[in-house]
Amino acid sequence: MREAIRAATGWAPAVDTVGDLREHAEVCEITGLFDATCWPEGTRFLVRRERPHPGAQLSLFDTIEGWRHQVVATDTPPGGGSVQFLEARHRAHARVEDRIRTGKNTGFGRFPSRHFAINQAWLQLALTGIDLLAWTQNLLLDGELATAEPKKLRYRLLHVAARITRTARRTRLAIAANWPWANALTSAFNKLAALPRPTG
Repeated sequence: MREAIRAATGWAPAVDTVGDLREHAEVCEITGLFDATCWPEGTRFLVRRERPHPGAQLSLFDTIEGWRHQVVATDTPPGGGSVQFLEARHRAHARVEDRIRTGKNTGFGRFPSRHFAINQAWLQLALTGIDLLAWTQNLLLDGELATAEPKKLRYRLLHVAARITRTARRTRLAIAANWPWANALTSAFNKLAALPRPTG
């Protein structure tokens, strides 16, 4: 694979998911430059190289070459888009992979029982919680909290000391006035109340 990267020619500027050029990044196809007989027929290999950011953990190969490399395998046929488009499309999947990573830290990385049915219920509840966190960040939170890890959300929003009270047919949430993220939490509740109600 590394010899194929060294032999690659025809590098093109990389683009982001909206088609803008990515600075100091290039892509190339290396299909046919190495033995890939163990891969399914029609598999293509793309490589992105970019100048590493300060402090990046590099392999010895990347350190010598002066680029950080990432290889992508795809079964999209040659007519399915440019190499630049295919590589950018793959990079957009990183958000999905990141949700799986955070999910493993939120419940489905460790099952509580040796019994399948119990673990099945646990997994369903963990996935429901992960979905709720994702939609909360997407619809209700701003700034740093919109991209925060679940651990940070638990500490700042979900474990807040508060009291629910009901008076005059209204439900109120009384939050400690000195809680640093009280405004973020009340803003999220206001946004939630303003969302359109589902129909049908």
